[in-house]
Amino acid sequence: MQVWAAVPVKEFTGAKQRLAAMLSPDQRELLAATMLEDVLAALAGARQLGGILVNTVEPRAVALAERYGARVVTDGARDGHTGAVNGMARALAAEGHAMLTLPGDVPRVTCTEVDAVVSWCPPAPSFTIVPAHDELGSNAVLCSPPGAVPLRFGDDSYFPHLAAARRSGIEPTIVRQPGIAMDIDHPADLRMLLRAPRMPTRTLALLERFGI
Repeated sequence: MQVWAAVPVKEFTGAKQRLAAMLSPDQRELLAATMLEDVLAALAGARQLGGILVNTVEPRAVALAERYGARVVTDGARDGHTGAVNGMARALAAEGHAMLTLPGDVPRVTCTEVDAVVSWCPPAPSFTIVPAHDELGSNAVLCSPPGAVPLRFGDDSYFPHLAAARRSGIEPTIVRQPGIAMDIDHPADLRMLLRAPRMPTRTLALLERFGI
């Protein structure tokens, strides 16, 4: 069973509103697109993935997805993060693939981290999860098969996902990866990114151009 990456992407207009105190609307749109490109570049460089699926109706995200060889779907694209992921889960389940879903706002993710998560995945049925740095969010989830565990994302989804896996009769595999763990939603996240050991991402270069 191949593992496919599944990335839900909202429309960039109005993106990252919780960063409004630090960035203008145009800057936030550009940040969202740049972070997505960092994520897609890491996924495209991973050796353990069978392919990349992006769920979006955002034209700029479609163009980026195509640049990195990803397939684009729209089932559930306007139904929030959970709806978009579930749409991709249905598509991948029909094709007999496992699903590794992660968001488009983890710009320090690396291909090595992605391969490590896939390598840790036990035989199906299984559920592997990478928590956010604060252990509130679920920053990467690998479901084999895609419908093995009901998924519901939000600001506090990590422990509910562990409980959902156990209710499904699966002991979750927890993998900690610092790049995947660092999602950018709040000003504190942005400051953490800027304080982190320097890594030559497109996102960091953009923030430096912004003078952040």
